Amino acid sequence: MDHNNILGVVLAGGKSQRFGEDKSQAKLHGKILIDYIISEIIDQFNEVLIVTNNNIKFQKSDKISKTNDLKEGLGPLGGVLTAMRWIKDQNKSYKWISTFPSDTPFFTNEELQFFYKKIDIQKSKLFFIKNNKTRHNIFGLWSIDLMDKLESDLQKGERKVEVWADSVGVEMINFDFENKDPFFNINTKKDLEIAHNMKKNDKL
Repeated sequence: MDHNNILGVVLAGGKSQRFGEDKSQAKLHGKILIDYIISEIIDQFNEVLIVTNNNIKFQKSDKISKTNDLKEGLGPLGGVLTAMRWIKDQNKSYKWISTFPSDTPFFTNEELQFFYKKIDIQKSKLFFIKNNKTRHNIFGLWSIDLMDKLESDLQKGERKVEVWADSVGVEMINFDFENKDPFFNINTKKDLEIAHNMKKNDKL
């Protein structure tokens, strides 16, 4: 797979209702959450786009651009469409977008490399990660060819990533982990506390 054809996209447009504030800006051992994922993926792409509706902080790089959702309230699928439209509007030549959440501080470049190595782009236009029987729909590789259908289905009211992905045909890439869950995500303050303990144990 030619990584030059892929735009890295961090979806940070969620309302973080269960967390009570923008969780992408929460600090974990002195580092904001969004910077954990950025630092693991930035060397893999020519450019990384952050989709957010908030004025957030993130590590600075000439590779990183930021844009607002085309329309608020469309969920992650709206963020995906926003990234696809950004490619067209900016006259970029990317054929795929690779999406990541902003709240998974244990995901590493190692998992990303495994994901890409297992992908056969002849099999599908959409790939998600699955591990221990759990689907991780925000960790995805999406063909730009899906843009028109995605836009049409969003206009019809579709909001659920899993339902839409199944309707177009998604290929699952299976992971297994033995120790720490690299896909642990932070939705609540309790989750952040658990993550602090996990990080602390790493250093023991």
